Amino acid sequence: MILIVGLGNPGLRYSNTRHNMGFMCIDAVAHHFGFPEFMEKHSSLIATRILNNEKIILQKPQTFMNLSGIAVQQLISFYRIPTESVFVIHDDIDLKSLNIKIKFAGRDGGHNGIRNIDAAVGKNYWRIRIGIGRPVEKIEINDYVVSKFFTDELHEFHQLFQKIAENIEDLIFAPGDKAEAIKKLI
Repeated sequence: MILIVGLGNPGLRYSNTRHNMGFMCIDAVAHHFGFPEFMEKHSSLIATRILNNEKIILQKPQTFMNLSGIAVQQLISFYRIPTESVFVIHDDIDLKSLNIKIKFAGRDGGHNGIRNIDAAVGKNYWRIRIGIGRPVEKIEINDYVVSKFFTDELHEFHQLFQKIAENIEDLIFAPGDKAEAIKKLI
């Protein structure tokens, strides 16, 4: 069983914001593979489907970003998913906009959602970090991450989410060293 988590905040107020790109990317994956509608379960919206004879669970925690670990831990415990089979997609302010970094384990980099997941389930899971860059103008970081994308910027991110959706299967099913699959995404 494989769990793919997209981080974000629930509610219309946060739709199309930089901090919700995990949700947006999960939606692209769900659409690409024809997952059924998301349903509420374990403090999350989840959708499941079999791919390559493996059950895949897509998760959008509904606990708000800073408490994402609660929802992730609930699913991991309920389905007995090893953390090595968990992939978390999230925004990263320290990466240039539209850049992707993928790695196993590591630090939270100041991301409160990741910090909460680390505290709840440990650090041994995959992180798919998508760069949003730092704000150009003087604006508080918290305000920046929950600000809406500009229209042209949103279009570029949707293209990136589509690329991730088209190649994520290679990443999650790559045996052992995932280097080749990672190259397709970055």
